[in-house]
Amino acid sequence: MIDETSEADAGAAIRPDYPEPLWIQAVNLINREIASGVLKPGMRLPPERELCQQLSISRVTLRKALNKLVEDGVLSASHGRGWYVAETAGAAGKEFPNSLESFTETAARMGLVASSRVLRAETRPASLDQAEELSIAPGTPLFHLERVRLLNDVPIALDVTRIPAHLAPTLAEADFSIDSLYEKLAEAGIEPLRADATIEAREADPAAAENLDLAVGKPVLVMRQLAVDRAEHPLFVSTITYAGDRYRLRTFFARSR
Repeated sequence: MIDETSEADAGAAIRPDYPEPLWIQAVNLINREIASGVLKPGMRLPPERELCQQLSISRVTLRKALNKLVEDGVLSASHGRGWYVAETAGAAGKEFPNSLESFTETAARMGLVASSRVLRAETRPASLDQAEELSIAPGTPLFHLERVRLLNDVPIALDVTRIPAHLAPTLAEADFSIDSLYEKLAEAGIEPLRADATIEAREADPAAAENLDLAVGKPVLVMRQLAVDRAEHPLFVSTITYAGDRYRLRTFFARSR
């Protein structure tokens, strides 16, 4: 789609006799080009006239497809300069699993680089509500860790985690701009078995908007997790606020018999 060798294949991929509208076929084709690595984050697409010729579609149809990709966070438009693959496209185009794994493990599996910007890392007494959700006594020391999680330097989520300090006393000494919480817990002999989670859509508040480079009121997905060990003892609670256009959770449903 961006060179002579792929031009014929790209044109053949848009089929007027298919039931899907042409603009949707164009959206799917560009998404496939990004997923395969032919189009990389930051890369400029060919001029619209060339794209129309390659895909054998009208400029109106092409514009509809490109605008949809901008809405999805896959492309960005620069007035007078053209259309570019968004820097977040590599992350947005891949799925987060429904298995329990750390942010760092997810990034490595997707071929991305995870990093964090630490906003807070301190130990404070548990409030009544915090103690109740972790089944501990009020006033028990809690390690509070608040981070902006990034993939390839793109902010993906705001992560706030609370864990009883006695479970891993060395957490306060870690550098969580590069260290993985799961790895530090493993060093302390703590192994999360399962996390019960709820996910809901909200509007970005000023704090989330600032840390995730969003406008206030933009959609975010808020996941609350309670991780437990093999004995079903609560280990930690996390509230993770994801930028709505940079996160997709893969799951499945099955009928019971």
